[in-house]
Amino acid sequence: MSRSLGIPVKLLHEASGHIVTVELKSGELYRGGMDGKVSQLEHVFIRGSKVRFMVIPDMLKNAPMFKRLDARIKGKSASLGVGRGRSVAMRSKAQAAGRGAPPGRGVVPPVRR
Repeated sequence: MSRSLGIPVKLLHEASGHIVTVELKSGELYRGGMDGKVSQLEHVFIRGSKVRFMVIPDMLKNAPMFKRLDARIKGKSASLGVGRGRSVAMRSKAQAAGRGAPPGRGVVPPVRR
């Protein structure tokens, strides 16, 4: 089973080569090109949990990645989750597992009269 990358990671890949601005929760701003070249700072490592938000170029709105997401949301392509028929079958199998067996934990045995 292959796992796909999340939307933020895909967006970062699309933003490579463009100028981005990152604001941290501490209020610090980092602005520069995502091209891998060294400029004024030798290295900048930003922990993901410290990022408040990122400003990326508007032209990335038209990236092919978002067109695929729109198609998936509208139902034109298959989603990665369990389909409705399969989940219904799994749910019915789980409910049927307890039938015919002696009562388990938390179940009061029937009173005979």
